Amino acid sequence: MNYEYFIAKRIIGSKAYKSSISAPIIKIGIAAIAIGIVVMMIAIATGIGLQQKIRDKVVAFNGHVTIANYDSNNSQESGFPISKNQEFYPEFKSVEGISHIQAVASKFGVIRTKTDFEGVNLKGVGADYNWNYFKEFLIEGRLPDYTKKRNEDVLISSYLANRLNFKVNDKFQMVFAKDDPEKLPNIITYNIVGIYNSGFQDFDASYLIGDIRHLQRINRWESDQVGSFEVFIDDYNDLDKKGVEIYQNTPSTLNSQTITDKFSSIFEWIKIFDKNIYGIIGIMIIVAGINMITALLVLILERTQMIGILKALGSNNWSIRKIFLYNASYLVVLGLIWGNVLGLGLLFTQKYFKLFPLNPSVYYVTEAPVYISLGYVIALNVGTLILCLLMLLVPSYIITKISPVKAIRFQ
Repeated sequence: MNYEYFIAKRIIGSKAYKSSISAPIIKIGIAAIAIGIVVMMIAIATGIGLQQKIRDKVVAFNGHVTIANYDSNNSQESGFPISKNQEFYPEFKSVEGISHIQAVASKFGVIRTKTDFEGVNLKGVGADYNWNYFKEFLIEGRLPDYTKKRNEDVLISSYLANRLNFKVNDKFQMVFAKDDPEKLPNIITYNIVGIYNSGFQDFDASYLIGDIRHLQRINRWESDQVGSFEVFIDDYNDLDKKGVEIYQNTPSTLNSQTITDKFSSIFEWIKIFDKNIYGIIGIMIIVAGINMITALLVLILERTQMIGILKALGSNNWSIRKIFLYNASYLVVLGLIWGNVLGLGLLFTQKYFKLFPLNPSVYYVTEAPVYISLGYVIALNVGTLILCLLMLLVPSYIITKISPVKAIRFQ
């Protein structure tokens, strides 16, 4: 029988323990652990959730890797065309882990109404376009269908629709300038069939989705010529590796660029979230540990006579220390339980009811996204328990300095 555990259990279950002088300090220690777990869970869930949400939105508009001509032009408009007759298209068989590749083009134009105008990029897509991301973004209407004959259906963002007072089934004219300024521009009348909201205001304000065949006609390209290719991979964690492999397996006349390189400022910004998460975890564990150290010292002081009696009866220092470590472990676990209940409750509430909005112009999302995983919840709890117990080993050393004779007389 583990007598240290038995004594610790009797101490915890006694009425005197619950009404002792140390009871308020013990409650504060438990509360510190619970609050620490809640804060750490929120930091991890929102930090990782924000990273993934922003990353997925950038991927939705650009793919994981873009293959295009070498071009010094930094605009999003397609320059020189590329033939679709490539070994890597329509299936990138030379590189494993490629889920999809699609041909696109982009051209700047001006939306013209009776009272207003707006400059945007029309992203031309075809029958091979992957609509999975935009299914999630669609808030009204339907997705356009470009698998049949050329049509004037477009998908517009709610940001642009609100600015221009558009709604589903409205028609508008879009003006595209020609390379020769002396020639009249091309004017196409488009029909809005769907409205999307990605929450990424930088992209929502810049793009509408239309039929690539209109851009091929305006640019006087052949039917097999496009502006660029967007490549999607299976695992984002392999992006750098796959980016190199894709570059090595494309013609020397073409360049490939990963989204982390293309939008380096965005991805450098979201990397800062990792440092914030580690900083918050470190601070909260230190705060919780200090509170538990205080509680343990008070417990030792309150049980000084008991320590003296146990030493007089032959218990060694480590055995007595284990009694108080069992006691402290109970308090830490109790704090973890409360922290998990409150933390997971808040996270699931935000996940399904979206109570806390964010400014999309700053954070690229409309509400605080949360990422909930059993793996990090278990790791957080186990890590907190172990670190707190390691921190408690130091104050428990004070037991070795207690003299049995003085302890028994201690009042």
